[in-house]
Amino acid sequence: MAKEAVFTMKLDTALRDEFMAEAQALDRPASQVVRELMREFVQRQREMREYDEFLRRKVDVARASARAGRVTPNDQVEAKFAAKRAGLARKP
Repeated sequence: MAKEAVFTMKLDTALRDEFMAEAQALDRPASQVVRELMREFVQRQREMREYDEFLRRKVDVARASARAGRVTPNDQVEAKFAAKRAGLARKP
């Protein structure tokens, strides 16, 4: 990948020195480590946004279902799963 941009930042001297020492201990250029950190950060942020959107859609579907009256009362849900747990407890 061609490197066409320069990224300049200010940081604590001690942090810079520790970072440079760790990168050198891995025998890797500090710029390579920073690029990897940036890629990981971008990917993690993207995944978090996608997951948040997934949850929003699930909540919207559930709310629409509840508004339409497609709900199961809590006592029925509790009874159903109590029966399932009891059935599993009886299995060897």
